Amino acid sequence: MQLKKLNSKEKGKEAEDRITDYLISKGYTIIERNFKTTFGEIDIIAEKNNCLIFIEVKSLFREISFLSEEKINRKKREKILKVAEYFLIKNLRKFSKIEGIRFDVIIYEFSKGEIRHYESAFHQERNFNRY
Repeated sequence: MQLKKLNSKEKGKEAEDRITDYLISKGYTIIERNFKTTFGEIDIIAEKNNCLIFIEVKSLFREISFLSEEKINRKKREKILKVAEYFLIKNLRKFSKIEGIRFDVIIYEFSKGEIRHYESAFHQERNFNRY
């Protein structure tokens, strides 16, 4: 696939596809991709070892002077946390046996074909409500 011919949405999907394959190869079960609400989106929701993992995907297409990881600021983290809480409330029965929750960030760098996986990259500053 020629990367230069893809628009940014297609490049993002390509990065998510590659990261999904990576996660599956590492023993993760993909629960959902692109979980959207009116107030935000989570790129990938996965499960491994009774832990529910909310994953933010960032893709890097060219050499730049900052890290993609730096784009995940406090406002972005708060949005992810809010969407994750909504997902949990909406799916309470389905995930009632989950023992842990984690927030990962995965960077896909196209020029190197490199994946950087940051497990537990951030956490909620308050406990999720139990309903």
